[in-house]
Amino acid sequence: MKIIATILKGALPAAALFAMTQCTTTANTAGADEKTFIVGPETADCTGVAPMKCLQVKEKASESWTNFYTNIEGFTYEPGYEYVLKVKTEKIANPPADGSSIKYTLIKEVSKTKK
Repeated sequence: MKIIATILKGALPAAALFAMTQCTTTANTAGADEKTFIVGPETADCTGVAPMKCLQVKEKASESWTNFYTNIEGFTYEPGYEYVLKVKTEKIANPPADGSSIKYTLIKEVSKTKK
């Protein structure tokens, strides 16, 4: 009987710890598919499958602009404005050979500033 009581005393904290870590893990991954992009006021010449115009994007103000080769669903770019966007990213199961493996969808236009 003492053995069973000892086992149960150890099992209860272990079960509680397991339950807490499961909730924490879920909460931490909830925002993993969201990003904030800064979109520059001008596009740049770039080459994907063919020559095209790319948005200039960075995730932090201190970073350099990089070419963004795909579109952001729900976002309409207007030259001359710098945007801060909150976007959702989703992996595409079977992406086309000449396309992105990630789908970007506008969640919110945080700001739009004339430049």
